[in-house]
Amino acid sequence: MTTEKKIKLFLVDDDALFLKSLEIEFLDHADFILETYATGELCLANLDRNPDVVILDYQLDGIDTSAINGIQTLDKIKAHNAETPVVMLSSQDRIEVAIDCMHHQAFDYVVKSETAFVRLQKIIGTIFTYKKMEKQLHWYMDRM
Repeated sequence: MTTEKKIKLFLVDDDALFLKSLEIEFLDHADFILETYATGELCLANLDRNPDVVILDYQLDGIDTSAINGIQTLDKIKAHNAETPVVMLSSQDRIEVAIDCMHHQAFDYVVKSETAFVRLQKIIGTIFTYKKMEKQLHWYMDRM
């Protein structure tokens, strides 16, 4: 697969162990370009690198309490480019947290668990199925 066709993922999590394990899973099981960031601020500073998908931790301020959290980061990503799909991750298995993420325009919400990687792969597949369908719809509408 050529570099131009690879999906560029930003992985953003302040839990270094989880971030590294997620990076290894993606590198071992899929063909992606990965960029990892330990803070929302670092992610935001690199948005000009145009990620196709951002996988973003909900907390992000667990180690550095002055760091911006995942929701604040999500809002800034959407302000930069509303079309960038963002999948939120959290160790919290609470419906209120998931709803909060969706209200802030997250594409989906995944609870950190042993099945998180499989869910993320499926969600990324869904994102690109939707994008393909949107392109086809635009093509069709342009010809009407």
